[in-house]
Amino acid sequence: MKRIAIWMLFVAGTLAVSTPDQAQIFMGPNSARQAQKAAKKEQKASNKAAKKQQKAMKKNRKMQQKAAKRSQRHP
Repeated sequence: MKRIAIWMLFVAGTLAVSTPDQAQIFMGPNSARQAQKAAKKEQKASNKAAKKQQKAMKKNRKMQQKAAKRSQRHP
């Protein structure tokens, strides 16, 4: 049951990171700068989501290791 929940969390996180936001079209003298800012903001959000997912996966891995140790101690 826990493995299914972990897998669903992993899939949801992967989909959230891989789907980019709607592309924005900028016009005017600052269009290149605005596009760069938007790209940087999107990259930052993507990195933040990836980091959060890594942290969740690490936490789940630790919990599984602890559960395995407990089950070995008390068969």
